[in-house]
Amino acid sequence: MSPPISLRRIDRYDGHRVTYHCRSHQSEQVEQETVEVYTFIGRMVQHVFPKGFQRIRYYGVQATKTFATLKGLIQEALAKVKGIVKGAIKIIAPLTYRQRYQQSSGRDPWRCPHCQSAMDVWRIWHPTYGVIHDELEAMRRGKYASQAPRADPATKLGRTVWPAAGGIPLALSGLRGRDTHQ
Repeated sequence: MSPPISLRRIDRYDGHRVTYHCRSHQSEQVEQETVEVYTFIGRMVQHVFPKGFQRIRYYGVQATKTFATLKGLIQEALAKVKGIVKGAIKIIAPLTYRQRYQQSSGRDPWRCPHCQSAMDVWRIWHPTYGVIHDELEAMRRGKYASQAPRADPATKLGRTVWPAAGGIPLALSGLRGRDTHQ
């Protein structure tokens, strides 16, 4: 069994840090790196298998000898099925929730049943797990960068401007839009 790194590639060790070199796959240049001893040991231990385990690099179709003989056949088969696979993907492509709901009920779940304006998802509640998504909480935590005015689902009056990071929401109750309900 060979070690994960050759001793020739270890350039320096001073008791606290290890300096080694390796060839970069991106730049094809030899690069030198200095790391702490425990970091170096951690990187090396990742390559050691438990007792009884054995590394299998290429097995079955991926074995070099087998793949060389089958490469032409695989490419030929892929060329034949390419059009069929594309058509099948279009047929069995998964539908979105909105599309499935429209097919089963005949109405759009993202349209308000009262005024027919577009609705947004503010909160998702699950009977077992409780609230699993809360847009208002995301805004209050500063995870929401938009400062666009949005309807406040708590009051349903007017519009509210939510600050991007911290701060307090400013209710603009004097404004009336066509997407507000009373």
